[in-house]
Amino acid sequence: MSPLVVLLGSFFVLIALRVNIGFALILSSALVIKMQGLPLISVVNQMFAGVDSFTLLAVPFFMLLGRILNAGSITDRLLSVADAAVGHVRGGLGHVNVFVSMVFASLSGSAAADTASVGSILIPAMKKAGYPAPFAAALTAASSTLGVIIPPSIILIVYGAFGNVSIGALFVGGVVPGLTIGLFMMVYTYVLAVKNGYPANPFPGIVKFRGILIKGAAPLLIPVIVLGGIVGGIFTPTEGAIAAVLWALFLSVVVYRDVPVRALPKLLSDAMVDFAIPMFTVAGAGIFGWLIAYLGAAQMVVDFILGVTDQPFLIMLMLIVFLLLIGMVLNPISATLIFLPIIQALGDAAHMNPIHMGVLSTIILSVGLITPPYGICLLIASQIAGASLGRCMLAAAPICLLTIGVAILSYFVPDLVLGLPKLLVPQLFNGG
Repeated sequence: MSPLVVLLGSFFVLIALRVNIGFALILSSALVIKMQGLPLISVVNQMFAGVDSFTLLAVPFFMLLGRILNAGSITDRLLSVADAAVGHVRGGLGHVNVFVSMVFASLSGSAAADTASVGSILIPAMKKAGYPAPFAAALTAASSTLGVIIPPSIILIVYGAFGNVSIGALFVGGVVPGLTIGLFMMVYTYVLAVKNGYPANPFPGIVKFRGILIKGAAPLLIPVIVLGGIVGGIFTPTEGAIAAVLWALFLSVVVYRDVPVRALPKLLSDAMVDFAIPMFTVAGAGIFGWLIAYLGAAQMVVDFILGVTDQPFLIMLMLIVFLLLIGMVLNPISATLIFLPIIQALGDAAHMNPIHMGVLSTIILSVGLITPPYGICLLIASQIAGASLGRCMLAAAPICLLTIGVAILSYFVPDLVLGLPKLLVPQLFNGG
């Protein structure tokens, strides 16, 4: 039997048996290494190589940032800004939901954290205002996936670190598509609101709006610090994450004084536990991805697809279908790490710019966060809403199609992704 078939087959069998994904990666890899007569020490070596990256240190700091935001009043301040800005539009709470998710995405880069924190506040409020529970859950889960696309995205950090692509350019490239998806969600919400008579919140008035905006201005500097610093060459993504954490700590502990110093050890320990699980998966994906490359899987897939078609769009369409399928059973970090060689090989075959390919694949993989059986964001939101997962999935289906539509649109209009990178980091495009 082909070692590649054994590798992938044993992995998915273990996943079906509900084995932890990190262990599934390691066990299936060890089996194939033994079959191939390779030294088992390769498992340890490649696992270490998978996590031996300075850039990956940005991930725990962004996870800590999310903890800090939720521990204090920053999330509430952002909700107030969102309500004052868009709450008065028909379907107000739905727009607030999407708007605050876009802002929250630019702060923590964590979709699950957004779902839990924003959803616990807005889903009950939307239900009370007359929104159906499945729609409230679906919109919350779908909008929270913007944290995977809008910088600082943890998935884009992983893609850039392991794919040898500029993380700063990936960050900038994710801005316009992420905002476009958010805007489409708000338009969809408005259409449903007009059709079903969903209410709008009263506009607070210019004076009160200005006061709310001033109170929320300091946290909104976080994405400016991170994105501006990285693109401007002031610091690396890891240093940018540290700067964001320090600013959030300063606001929460010193300025707002709603996070006591005694709470910091708990925040740190929780963030490290949050990081430990995906890092174990990263280690397992290191050996698994190395084996995929060693066995020539990427070239085999490219040869197969080129045997079917040589049209760039059809190649990209097949890749999108592939990413949607694996996104249903794997979280985006694992999917990116495991199948990165195949993603990049197909991107090259479709003549895609590496930055464009990274953002497009991330957009598609984000859909997996709201599609069962993985669908962690939809699962969290449905539990908060007290609605069945099936009904929530039906409510989320049109929003999934909107997200996929933006990804396909970006293929035909590359500047949707590449416009800002060309403007802000032109040296990556002109050989400078």
